[in-house]
Amino acid sequence: MVFGWGKKKPIESTAERKSVNQNIELDDVPQIISDLSKLRESQTLSEIKNLRNNTAPLIDDLMKIGIVLEKDNLSVDDIDKHLAIIVVRGKQQVIDILKKDVKTLMQVSTITDAKKLDYFLIQLLKKVGDVLGRQTRVIHIFAKKYANQLTDNLKIMNENSDNISKLLKHYESTQSTFDEITEMLNKIESLNTELSDKTKRNIEILDNLKSFEEMKITLQTSLDEIHSSENYKKYVGLENKLTKFTNQKLKIKSEIDTQFTKISRPLGRYAYGSSLDKEQSGILSTLVDDPFDALLSENSDTIIVILENIRKGISSGAISVKDADKTLSQLTETEESLDGFIKKVSDYSNIFNSMKNELSELKPKNLTFLENEFSNNTASENDSDLKSKTILSEIDQINSKIPEIISKIEGKLRIFSNSKYVISQS
Repeated sequence: MVFGWGKKKPIESTAERKSVNQNIELDDVPQIISDLSKLRESQTLSEIKNLRNNTAPLIDDLMKIGIVLEKDNLSVDDIDKHLAIIVVRGKQQVIDILKKDVKTLMQVSTITDAKKLDYFLIQLLKKVGDVLGRQTRVIHIFAKKYANQLTDNLKIMNENSDNISKLLKHYESTQSTFDEITEMLNKIESLNTELSDKTKRNIEILDNLKSFEEMKITLQTSLDEIHSSENYKKYVGLENKLTKFTNQKLKIKSEIDTQFTKISRPLGRYAYGSSLDKEQSGILSTLVDDPFDALLSENSDTIIVILENIRKGISSGAISVKDADKTLSQLTETEESLDGFIKKVSDYSNIFNSMKNELSELKPKNLTFLENEFSNNTASENDSDLKSKTILSEIDQINSKIPEIISKIEGKLRIFSNSKYVISQS
């Protein structure tokens, strides 16, 4: 039960403020929010001090009521004994709370003091209100002369306490907004630092791009000189001739592969089941994988030995094949073709190597170096160009973020001042 609390008066609305535009620099904002913060703190403390001073006499009145009530027997001698016990007990509870918890209010000189005052009043009014609520009948019936004064005092104290709490809550809200503005200023400073770093980095990249472009021209000039020389023309002609000549290898290789495919099964089984020395094992492995590479004149005797051993294996049944006679015939055919194959491989290799050597002699000494340098320079140029585009995109993003943050700061400053600040970044 609440002891006689009245309804609170609605807070009067403030008149609409007229806005005045004021142009300021971004660097001015910290000082502005500092000034506004100090002003808001001063105004808050001033209003809370007034509320404290209005509440202090009421506190004194409560303490006096406690003293007077303690001496008043409330004429309990004239009432029923059992009822008298209830009245005396209720009276004592009221006296105890008024004497024990009601204390002189502290002075307020800082926001911290104001918060302590706010906490003290909230706790005090709750305790006093709870006790008076429980003993409301005792007070209103047997201590009627105190009831009105207690009701009036506590009503005003409750209103003052609520207003102090509201003022502090509003102060905290404004301080939170000031902190948000400070965070946004720090963010802008960070973005400006990032913007400066990226701008410097892009200038460095553009300088590198210029160097790459100059180097590209130099390298291209050197390559053009080589490409226009008679020696290079001979080199290109021979290189084209060599490319065409390598097609002959495919024909020879196809012919050899066709023949050795006929005996691939016994070749594979012989390779799997035979214990050979290192030389024979290597040649046999090459014959299975790519016979063209094995058909060298120095390998001729070893290849014949391998083929004869396979013949013996087939004849003895050690190497199993579907048609022994046919396979033996194919082995004979392969042996008879061996010299021709080796000659073709040898002739091809000799001509190929001769052309390669001649091509190597004709090739301009610095051609490979210049081509590699040109390729590396082009890759570096493309990489730098991509980096520059990426950084420019990031710079654009920063340049779009800063005005957005400044606009938010302008909006928040509008809350605290009649001036409509228009912020420009120096």
